[in-house]
Amino acid sequence: MSNANSLDLNKNISKYNEKRFINRELSWLSFNRRVLNEAKNKNYPILERLRFLSISGNNLDEFHMVRVAGIARQIRENIKEKSSDGRTPRQQLLDVIFSMKDLLEEQQHVWHSLKKKLEFHNLKIINSKQDLKKFSYKISNIFDEEIFPTLTPLAIDPAHPFPFLPNLSLTLILSLINRDKKKVSALVTFPQTQKRYFKLNNKEDTFISTEDIILLNIHKLFPEFNLLESGLIRVIRDSDIEFEEEAEDLMQSFEIALKKRRLGSVIGLYVKENIGEKILNFVKKELGVRDNGLFKVKSLLDVESVGQIIDLTDLDLVFKKFYPRYPKRIKDFSGDCFKAIKKNDLILHHPFETFDVVINFLNQAANDPNVISIKQTLYRTSYNSPIVSALIEASNNGKAVTAIIEVKARFDEEKNIKWAKDLEKAGVQIVYGFVSLKTHAKISMVTRRERNKIITYNHFGTGNYHPLTAKVYTDLSFFSCNEELGKDSGKIFNFITGYAKPENLSQIVCSPLGLRTKLIELINKEVTNKIKNLDSGIWIKINSLIDPEIIDALYYASQMGVKIELIVRGICGLRPGIKGLSENIRVRSIVGRFLEHSRIYCFSNGNKMPSRKVKVYISSADLMTRNLDRRVETFIPILNRKVHEQILDQIMTNYLKDNTNTSELKGDGTYEKIRNSSKQFSSHEFFLKNSSLSGRAANKVKNEDSK
Repeated sequence: MSNANSLDLNKNISKYNEKRFINRELSWLSFNRRVLNEAKNKNYPILERLRFLSISGNNLDEFHMVRVAGIARQIRENIKEKSSDGRTPRQQLLDVIFSMKDLLEEQQHVWHSLKKKLEFHNLKIINSKQDLKKFSYKISNIFDEEIFPTLTPLAIDPAHPFPFLPNLSLTLILSLINRDKKKVSALVTFPQTQKRYFKLNNKEDTFISTEDIILLNIHKLFPEFNLLESGLIRVIRDSDIEFEEEAEDLMQSFEIALKKRRLGSVIGLYVKENIGEKILNFVKKELGVRDNGLFKVKSLLDVESVGQIIDLTDLDLVFKKFYPRYPKRIKDFSGDCFKAIKKNDLILHHPFETFDVVINFLNQAANDPNVISIKQTLYRTSYNSPIVSALIEASNNGKAVTAIIEVKARFDEEKNIKWAKDLEKAGVQIVYGFVSLKTHAKISMVTRRERNKIITYNHFGTGNYHPLTAKVYTDLSFFSCNEELGKDSGKIFNFITGYAKPENLSQIVCSPLGLRTKLIELINKEVTNKIKNLDSGIWIKINSLIDPEIIDALYYASQMGVKIELIVRGICGLRPGIKGLSENIRVRSIVGRFLEHSRIYCFSNGNKMPSRKVKVYISSADLMTRNLDRRVETFIPILNRKVHEQILDQIMTNYLKDNTNTSELKGDGTYEKIRNSSKQFSSHEFFLKNSSLSGRAANKVKNEDSK
């Protein structure tokens, strides 16, 4: 395992030492290693282990396209600025590539191990001469019918220059010779929508890779040539986009930038270890790849592709299917979301409680004659999105509908542009938010006329309005018709749509206007409580913690004796457990069947954890500089007693008890899986079996608008 992030803890780390921070990029690679480790989990069904391997591959691709590309760009532009932990861009790149290659090697080992285990279940990926000969007729047919029509073989000579290879593309580089002993270089690029594996027998799970099918039929592509040598390569390009901030038409600016993304410079060339030197040197020269951009792997260039096998096999070796619960409270009101929310605030814990409630809430608003307007933020959503359909229907039904679509949501830009155009055609008022800020807040706001009074119903989320990811991401959906929350959400929408800086927000805090200040204030209040000998403590659950000012505030609180429990799924720049700096801070990462995505902030407020007077918030924001300074985020106080109890006593307490899916961060930047000799406890299993407190039957819920 790479030790690029490790630290000699015998050295004194003061609050002024750059080494008090863990490097962001190396911390992310450590997170992806924890994802990969789930592929080794013997308690998981074999196909789920394969899925985790695929996820780790997809994660690494995105990291390479964006983060590594960003560092490489800094070096090209001669930027010398150091990272928070004191590394120059060149030092970061060296350490990151070292760690990446270590991770790539581990992925290959896991793939080799899983292939053997899959064969035990009679799932085989063939490549031996004997097996290939056995299925030769079937292989030939697959090539003729499904592959040959999609390919364009390209010779490379002065009349045929080396072509453009798309990002993430797989290409066979070939050395050929004809009867006249004339040697030719050629290549065959796979269409990006082409399947990577084909099933050879409907009765058995026998598969073959696309490259093996092509190589066995290469004579059909080049009839007059014999194959001398071949090599499979994969190209990674810089995929971070830049757009013209002063452009009059933001949509057009992004469409141009997206086209440029496809032409990004090559920052990674993946090849198999056994590739011939002559072919390799030829490709490196044509693509302009240096040695630090070359990644040699044992067998599998595109690790994420193994996920396709899960969809092709008939084996049922996956997690036992579960059915998300629909809250009893809404059922008691015959599915009427407005009546259920009017009765009391409600919070849902996805995916254990169904995201269908959010969809139904908007569908009901779209068709309710008493609803006047709907305002909605959209950062990411699905293809054929029911959320978008509900907004279109609402507009068609005469409601005033405003959709704030964030076209800067990375890798969802094209999809969001499509939704914007569809919504605009239906008469929805489209707003793209700020040019310099991403709108990352998750808010639905519905105004409804009830007895000559306008009531505002809100949904606040910690995750995206995406019904597919809501099945595997843990997130919170908070519904309320609290008047103050309604007024605040209206002011935030006005801020995004009309640049009207919100004044006198009574409940909600938003970035970039005051969230950083509020967080520092809440942390320092715990220090004050500790000095006064009152109970103190901080519990936070987020995806990332990297902002230096927040980390230093947490260090100060720890030095003053405040006990701090952090659940940070991914990137964490804070070093816990270091004497004189952070001995009162514990950091854990939960990685398991579901992707942890909810953001929860709890502050003791002079009371024992957990108790009713503890301050509890949910948020769309992680503790990253971009969330606090360059995004519109919301930070929502939980005032309803039952919702407060659910988040603090049920959700946070059980996450902190988890000793099955949890790894603990050490001061040297490494993670150690928690091994407990006592009874194992999985927070995910607990939430699967136990319904949320605030969603229980209506006749059991008193009106508890405040504590």
